[in-house]
Amino acid sequence: MPRALVLVILGLALLGLGWIFLGPKGKKGLDPAQGARFALGREDAPLVVVDFSNYLCPHCQDHALNVLPRLKAEYIDTGKVRYLFRDFPFPGQENVIRAGEAAACANEQGRYYEYHEALFRAAGDWGRLGGEGLDRYLVDLAEQLGLDKARFGQCLASGRMREGVLADQRLANDLGLTGTPTFFIAGEQRTGFLPYEEWKALLDKALGKP
Repeated sequence: MPRALVLVILGLALLGLGWIFLGPKGKKGLDPAQGARFALGREDAPLVVVDFSNYLCPHCQDHALNVLPRLKAEYIDTGKVRYLFRDFPFPGQENVIRAGEAAACANEQGRYYEYHEALFRAAGDWGRLGGEGLDRYLVDLAEQLGLDKARFGQCLASGRMREGVLADQRLANDLGLTGTPTFFIAGEQRTGFLPYEEWKALLDKALGKP
């Protein structure tokens, strides 16, 4: 085997070992629900689900647009589940951080869920933008949903929602999360897209249904 190839293989092996031993492990005793800013469902619901998502993650989009509406109708709106949303932008994703800020501004007008869903629907458009162009798009999206455009724009321009997004990101890192979407279902962690049928089985089991 050529010496160069051996060195490459050895280098990759060392990187893999470095990730295993030095990569995100998660701090013990952290509550993924603590400090969540956005929620659907009754506060006294018997089951809590925490959703760490990224607005430019295709699997998150699939969940938000195709699975979550069914969960909302059958488990959240019926009082069985309280569903908590958390932002998990990856390093360098300033546009995802800004999208999270925009969703928080929509929450001030009682429209977090609708805006959250709209961000996923339009990800192919705003995901290529940045700076003033991105901000204009996010404000226009709010106007399309019937929000007060001036109030929303002032909120977004203030930058006061950024720390909340970054706090979610820090928590995700402290929990050792490495992918999106990541869910905590009654405290049990699941990473990756789950079809509705799997959600139903997990939720019914957690709720004590046969």
